[in-house]
Amino acid sequence: MIAIVGIVVVFVMVFGGYLAAGGTMGIILKALPFEMVMIGGAAAGAFILGNNIATIKGAGRDIARVFKGPKWSPDDYRDLLCLLFELIWLSRQNPVAIEEQIEAPNDSAIFSKYPKIQADHDVVDLICDTLRAASMNYDDPHQVEEVIDKRLEAQKHHALHTSHAVQVVADALPALGIVAAVLGIIKTMGAIAEPPEILGKMIGGALTGTFLGVFLAYGFVGPIAGRMRDIVEEDDHFFQLVREVLIANLHAHPANICIEVGRQNTPHHQRPDFSELETAMRDLKKNAA
Repeated sequence: MIAIVGIVVVFVMVFGGYLAAGGTMGIILKALPFEMVMIGGAAAGAFILGNNIATIKGAGRDIARVFKGPKWSPDDYRDLLCLLFELIWLSRQNPVAIEEQIEAPNDSAIFSKYPKIQADHDVVDLICDTLRAASMNYDDPHQVEEVIDKRLEAQKHHALHTSHAVQVVADALPALGIVAAVLGIIKTMGAIAEPPEILGKMIGGALTGTFLGVFLAYGFVGPIAGRMRDIVEEDDHFFQLVREVLIANLHAHPANICIEVGRQNTPHHQRPDFSELETAMRDLKKNAA
């Protein structure tokens, strides 16, 4: 919703200011379809040329997320902490039983309580692989931390690839606008014998290309690429929370302390309330007893 508000503000401020200053839309509207075909088509073609199918599809998905927002809500962070608490508490109470949960998370009674998390293979795999490593006596916290860091770094680098690809298009749009403008000037020079009022409209139409390239780059495509990058950063906090809790678990801290470490490392606007989380964990213990 906020993205749509931003788009409306850009249009109103730019064209409202232009009209308020006495400008007319006639020349722009007449040239716009042709300039948009040249600039937008060239940008789309360059994007296809410079990326593989996976990146192209991923960019479409991530652009849609600009309007939907980050994947994980505050409730999801609370659910993740509760899930990790159940798994850690079970691993301390019954090391054999935890293997049933992490070897088949799709059939796990614990994971099934949190269907949104269970449906995310990256989160589930990170949790299960780390707990599995601990059960195999690969429990040096520093070694596991290094493995997780490398894994999350590679995952984040891959997730940022689409925003980088869209940013490249944003950087190219002003130059493509100049290309369209130059073609308009070439057309104008071919009609140099026409009267000034006609030449003026033709030059105005050519300059629409320069305007459109810069307008699209800095008014839309660049901000969209930046928002795509911000969403990746935001969703990465979810994985960092898993990292913090499971590393604390390898340091043999009590389960409640492990969860509190994760809670305090959660971004403030997503962080569950301490008392609410404490009550939820107490209920989980009662139900498991």
